Amino acid sequence: MTETSVLTGRQVPGTVLSIDAMGGDLGPSAVVSGMAKAARKNPNLRFIVHGDGKTLNKLIAKRGDLKGRCDIRHCDDVVTMDAKPSQVVRHAKGSSMWSAVQAVENGEARAAVSCGNTGALMALSMLRLRKIPGVNRPAIGVLWPSRNPSGFNVMLDVGADIRADAQDLLHFALMGSAYARSGLDQSRPRVGILNVGTEEHKGRTELHDAYDLVARAAPAADFEFVGFVEGGDIPSDKVDVIVCDGFTGNAALKTGEGTARLIREFLREAFEYSILSRLAAVMAYSSLKRLQKRMDPRRVNGGVFLGLNGTVVKSHGSADGTGVAAAIKLAARLAAADFADQLTKRIAEAETAADQIVHGEGKQA
Repeated sequence: MTETSVLTGRQVPGTVLSIDAMGGDLGPSAVVSGMAKAARKNPNLRFIVHGDGKTLNKLIAKRGDLKGRCDIRHCDDVVTMDAKPSQVVRHAKGSSMWSAVQAVENGEARAAVSCGNTGALMALSMLRLRKIPGVNRPAIGVLWPSRNPSGFNVMLDVGADIRADAQDLLHFALMGSAYARSGLDQSRPRVGILNVGTEEHKGRTELHDAYDLVARAAPAADFEFVGFVEGGDIPSDKVDVIVCDGFTGNAALKTGEGTARLIREFLREAFEYSILSRLAAVMAYSSLKRLQKRMDPRRVNGGVFLGLNGTVVKSHGSADGTGVAAAIKLAARLAAADFADQLTKRIAEAETAADQIVHGEGKQA
């Protein structure tokens, strides 16, 4: 039931996002904190918030930036972080996660955001929103800090599924290039396949097969295929979209996050070592703050579920208010750009064009 509904019954301008407030390691307080941070910077945001009504009413009442901007939907159940996706699909109808995705399905919200169980969120999203025609396996795409002018590269898949055959990797290339066009304003994205080397003979068989498929599809889909790329190229300006299976992508993502934290800790220890080093830290304070901001993985938090008829953003499970705010900001940007509809359109056009090229060459052979 709805305990508090400030949106129902009247027209409210702005972008409405659906928030699963109960998922994640830090609980609803971190989610509400992130909502307040995002709302402070974007006055057009409105929220449908799903979770324990009593708890959410208390937390939201303390945040002046959220006054009059939240519709609280009470839910009795919570999808735990260790829940199995198969069990969630059968028993999660009364949960905050289910309710959050359903609001997108019903057209009440433009996008959903959750810090909860990744596998469960993907399973529920696939069940409620369905896959885009032509997509066999959805993927999670993330923005990775890079040397490109936009400041980011797109990487997928980073954990939706540990498996991916050559056809799946082709779909990832199409979805990733569409994401780069809509999210990074790249008119002709450069796409690479992550491998253990750039030489064509290296890597597994499915990567070789994907190389051929993506290379043949690139002209019709209007992206540039740069071939195989290595781990060191992920943050470079050599490529805009990095394609890989979910196991490899998730390992790379977690390694990058851990490395960023380690470097920050090393820098802090170095500047706290002596009086002189502390003095140097004071003199370099503004530069260090800029470096800290650029290296903070919380500020690029949020993976987008690509390949579904709706926008769902998965925040890191351990995200604090800053991380949740970043995920909400991403969801708002994609919603404002009608990303879900644009992605469906681009995938359909690219699939048709690429299919004609691939099958046309096959017939000629």
